[in-house]
Amino acid sequence: MILKWFDELGLAFRGLLLATTKRSFWPPFCITFMVFGTLINLLSNGFSSFNLMGASFATGDLVGVLRIIGSAFLGIFGLGKAFGDFFLNLMLILLQSILISLIFFVRRHNQHLTKTSSVSTKVSQNASVDGFESSALVAGLAVLGSGCPTCGTTLLAPVLGTILSGTSSAVAMAGAISLIINAIAIILAIFVFKRLGFMTYAIIKSERYTTKQEAHEKNP
Repeated sequence: MILKWFDELGLAFRGLLLATTKRSFWPPFCITFMVFGTLINLLSNGFSSFNLMGASFATGDLVGVLRIIGSAFLGIFGLGKAFGDFFLNLMLILLQSILISLIFFVRRHNQHLTKTSSVSTKVSQNASVDGFESSALVAGLAVLGSGCPTCGTTLLAPVLGTILSGTSSAVAMAGAISLIINAIAIILAIFVFKRLGFMTYAIIKSERYTTKQEAHEKNP
């Protein structure tokens, strides 16, 4: 059972490698990487960045708004971040970007199949729907656990600070809970990736086999 799970995970990685050779893989990956990564970093200090953006926008300081967004984008690559927090966020951002790209790949495969009642289509449709729902859950957990767990400046800190009347234990608790939430998000993302990656591997291999068969029939 365990060996089978790891075998499928290995095939999922092979499916990912095959998917990266397709040009259609990269647009959703890059868009998700930039947008989701920037959002995670904007929320690293709670809603303070959004409050600053609102104040800058109200005063007509568009440069200030762009500066805040640019700083959050550069945070994806570790600028101004502790290595541990940067690495954790980068893992979540990469996993989320991969999941979204594989979901689009599977859905695109569904659209190109002419026989929508076939078993393979139903399986891939279920995989893409389940993958989308699970990916949304991963994104929600990542946003909830966003911030700097090691220093306690997470999205949860203001909430726990209010509940615990701003005690110092709220900071430590926020960091610990944030780490737990991020760990759950990563584990869930790996399980979703295994299913989508395995499906992607099967789809690409099937398409290559079909192409070879058609070429062989045309040129026996």
